[in-house]
Amino acid sequence: MDTLTIVPIENSEVTIAEIQPNKRRRKKSVVWQYFTVEKVSPDCVKACCKQCKKTFSYITGSKVAGTSHLKRHIDLGICPESRQNNQQIAFTPGLQTAATNRPRKRVRASSVVPSSHFDQNRCSHEIAKMIILHEYPLHIVEQPGFVDFVRKIQPQFSMPSFNTVQGDCVAMYLKEKQSLLDLVNGIPGRVSLALDVWISDQTLGYVFLTGHFIDADWNLHRRILNVAMVPSPDSADSFNQAIVACLSDWNLEGRLYSLTLDQSFLNETAFDNLRSFLSVKNQILLNGQLLVRNCFARVLSQLAQDALGLMRETISKIRDNVKYVKTSESQEEKFLELKQQLQVPSMKELLVDDQTKWDTTYHMLVAACELREVFACFDTSDPDYNITPLTDEWKQVEILCTYLKYLFDAANVLTAATYPTANAFFPEVSKIQMDLMEAAMSEDPFISYLIRPLHERFDKYWSNCCLVLAIAVVMDPRFKMKLVEFTFSKIYGENAETWVRIVDDGIHELFIDYMTQMLALPEPSMDNGNEHMIDSETHQEDVHDYEGPFISTGDGLSDFEIYLSEITSSQQMKSELDQYLEEPLLPRVQEFDIMSWWNQNRSKYPTLSRMASDILSIPVSTVAPDSVFDTNLKVVDKYRSSLHPVTLEALICAKDWLQHGSSTQTPSPSFEVTNAIVRMEF
Repeated sequence: MDTLTIVPIENSEVTIAEIQPNKRRRKKSVVWQYFTVEKVSPDCVKACCKQCKKTFSYITGSKVAGTSHLKRHIDLGICPESRQNNQQIAFTPGLQTAATNRPRKRVRASSVVPSSHFDQNRCSHEIAKMIILHEYPLHIVEQPGFVDFVRKIQPQFSMPSFNTVQGDCVAMYLKEKQSLLDLVNGIPGRVSLALDVWISDQTLGYVFLTGHFIDADWNLHRRILNVAMVPSPDSADSFNQAIVACLSDWNLEGRLYSLTLDQSFLNETAFDNLRSFLSVKNQILLNGQLLVRNCFARVLSQLAQDALGLMRETISKIRDNVKYVKTSESQEEKFLELKQQLQVPSMKELLVDDQTKWDTTYHMLVAACELREVFACFDTSDPDYNITPLTDEWKQVEILCTYLKYLFDAANVLTAATYPTANAFFPEVSKIQMDLMEAAMSEDPFISYLIRPLHERFDKYWSNCCLVLAIAVVMDPRFKMKLVEFTFSKIYGENAETWVRIVDDGIHELFIDYMTQMLALPEPSMDNGNEHMIDSETHQEDVHDYEGPFISTGDGLSDFEIYLSEITSSQQMKSELDQYLEEPLLPRVQEFDIMSWWNQNRSKYPTLSRMASDILSIPVSTVAPDSVFDTNLKVVDKYRSSLHPVTLEALICAKDWLQHGSSTQTPSPSFEVTNAIVRMEF
């Protein structure tokens, strides 16, 4: 086949010649399948689109315009004929170099873009996903700037309306909810809930209920299950209704294991009412001791705020020093030069704190303390500087930072990429309890003044949660009861034995509950009111000759029969729990995977492993990892509080689920139908 090519001649003119493909180098760009070249004058050649006949500059004199603008004309759908015929080019490096005799450049597979046709449904799906993941407002699809941006990228895309994209987001939420519901229904154990409360400018409350559970493969899951709007966040009845709705939505009636909340929202009477309510709706274990009344992150945050508040004036002075250095480039340069002259080894960078995050204040104070020598001499470099803290003030800040570090290290456990299991918290919480208890009795008047109110507050938290945390750490084969005994001896002294016995009795009581559930036999069927009917075809032997465990006769003594069975078996062998507790401790290694250990030993401890899976999933904190250091309650902004409660719940839950692994990769064939059904609700 003949091709058109451009041949330069001596007078720099350009002519169009027909030549054989092997005689001259043919044009290498794929655009020439869609363009021809036309000589307009001896020093001007233009490219003409074969489809729309529009001409473009190509060669003018000695300048060659190239082919990029020609590619855009076809590939981006600018050509009206190409757009009408839905013909688009995929310009790949392989095609551009195929016709050249020069050595090919090696092209990575990831750089080759496959040819694809425009898909309106897929684009709508991706916009809904983008809005959910990045918390963009739904009306972004009606904002002129965004509409123009998308139109420039893909003119064929028809931007969905507000109602349409709202329906798409809710449809995505419903699809993800069904996938999560299937997962929850398939777990062998129970689900624990963490209850958090956000507020709005209208003083409305939003209850966030997050489920914690371990699946059959021993993976710990943490998922937001419900977001319920309540008119009075300080009302226990509001929480009751939100919990009932959650249990109903997720088929958790009788499967709730523990509930963790922030008691600052409830007084003691309301808390007791909530406990009574749960005992009616759900089997209550250990007389309600698994109802955790305080969020660990909130307790630490309150302690930090109390400590910072006691030194408010000194901290404000140090903050002013940091601002003085950081708000001027010239002053910061002088500060760094002085630091080098004094050879101060600190690698900390001065940062002005965000007072809504107490960890930023802690980091600011630590950095300032390490650079105190520079601040002390800074007036020699900057005569205007006159706010140097006193020596005693620096010492007090150093003491404050020492105890804030205890809180920071403990809170930092909650910010890990994977949420920690409950066994991780007993060492952290008990360490804080011991450190604060010792500091509160210090002979140093400033330390005693600073720490005593903190210890009083934390001691209440320790008293309320130490049983749950101790039971959880017993499930760690590196510690078992030994760490509980060691820790309680330090905290309670002569009374340690009493507290150790409480933990030991509690864990054995729990184990008996699990044994009862796993050993319980179904009641015999009833036929026409005749109880205890035995099928003569399947039970030929006389019931009096039966030597196995006595089957319940429905007279309310089934638990007694199970108890007799347990006594008989215990005479022959030790229980799983006692066998586990008596075995040697595992070596204490930092990278120990407790979930993997229980997964590998579940055949050895079938009952105890089921119990461990429920205990290890108990949440200790109610807040998300990014809110662990917050000093203020979370606030639902005006835009989100203006949304329909169903839409708000869909956006918040779907974001959480998509971030943990989505089943929504591409829109299904029924996606549009689902959207249509959902949109009818708005």
